[in-house]
Amino acid sequence: MTLRLRLALWYGALTAAVVALACAYSYAVHSRTHYDELDRGLVATAHHVSEELESGRSAADTVRILGASLALGSGIRLVAASGAVVGMSPAARQVPALPPLHGALLRATSRPYPAIGGLAPELHHARHQGGQFGIVGSRPVRWRFVALPAAPSGIRVVATVPLTTIDSAVAGFGRLMALFAAAGVILAFSIGWLVAGRALRPVSALREIAAEIASDRQFSRRVPVAGRDELGRLAETFNLMLGSLEVAYSSQQRFVADASHELRAPLTVIQANLELLRSGRAMPAADREGALGEAHLEAVRLSRLVADLLALARADAGAPLRMRRVAVDDLVLQMVGEATHLARGQRLEIAGTTPVTIDADPDRLKQLLLILLENAIKYSAPSSVISVRLGRDQEDAIIKVSDAGIGIAPSDLDRVFERFYRADPARSRDPGGTGLGLPIARWIVQQHGGELRLESVQGEGTTATIRLPL
Repeated sequence: MTLRLRLALWYGALTAAVVALACAYSYAVHSRTHYDELDRGLVATAHHVSEELESGRSAADTVRILGASLALGSGIRLVAASGAVVGMSPAARQVPALPPLHGALLRATSRPYPAIGGLAPELHHARHQGGQFGIVGSRPVRWRFVALPAAPSGIRVVATVPLTTIDSAVAGFGRLMALFAAAGVILAFSIGWLVAGRALRPVSALREIAAEIASDRQFSRRVPVAGRDELGRLAETFNLMLGSLEVAYSSQQRFVADASHELRAPLTVIQANLELLRSGRAMPAADREGALGEAHLEAVRLSRLVADLLALARADAGAPLRMRRVAVDDLVLQMVGEATHLARGQRLEIAGTTPVTIDADPDRLKQLLLILLENAIKYSAPSSVISVRLGRDQEDAIIKVSDAGIGIAPSDLDRVFERFYRADPARSRDPGGTGLGLPIARWIVQQHGGELRLESVQGEGTTATIRLPL
């Protein structure tokens, strides 16, 4: 069952319940009012005849009064204490025999209106005016009567009136209310169907665009935002998600292309040298050693590239850090000592240290410092100085690695953190680099809640500043 159909059914069911209750109550009030009005008129007629009979003395007066009751629309019977009928108006001759005028027999049949009429209040209080009510006959011909208490003479006045007309009117009104209720249910469902379709139109558009994106992967598509309601905010959120997916997908495509390119170069060199060595042609020993050395260098570079790719893959997967208390000053001294063996004539020095202890992953911090020191060595002149300084302020530990190398252009300072990006042509020609060091370094700093910033002047050198929270 679709969401639109469920919403239409819910809306139709609730509206139908309201319409049905309104129609039922209207029918109850209408029918109760008509029958109560009839009872009130019937009691008034009976009292009028009783008063007239009390004032009349002769049999002729009785006949005249009974005959005049026809103008009141009622039939009158005079019942003695023994139950015998001692007088009857012409209209009362059509009424069936009355039940005994006492107690339970009358109360059992005293309600003329349908059972649903009991939901409505009694409007005219006819029953409080005295008399005993009852019904004789059955549908379609019923008679309503009221028997007044016995007069001083012992005679009871029983007024009767046919219910055929009012029964027919009430039944017709009931059929009309049923028709209104059915029409209301159909109209409510139809309106609910239309309203639900209009309300869910943004969801349909979202589903269609999502299906198109899933088939053609065009993440540049966007869902139109109509209004500021919940569905509008859903469309905005979906568009934000599409923007994130577009960036991620573009980055992934670029990363795969760059990784393929970077992997192809060393593999091609290794394959060419191996084919040369397997060719069986006579080669000077120096050429053979050169081919083996070149293949070895490319294999080492390939190994580093795969290791860096694995590190980035773990970073993208959210690999957790193993945090513990680390003395940063000791770690800096250790890494400067290890990087000294990588220097190619450069001199590494500690410009200053301050004892600092922070919560960090020591292996990741070593990797971070090694990346920055290798970059400084790689792009600095053999006779230059590379300095490392450790300090602190009130909130952060601050590590600075400075070199006097070729520098980075201002337009490239942000892009050097992109994967496989090299700012300077000299960097692009570097056979030992992978273009992944600085992205890994930034990830390590960000995982520690810190910041990595580069300041550089072309031809003068670069300073990398690391800020790690204490």
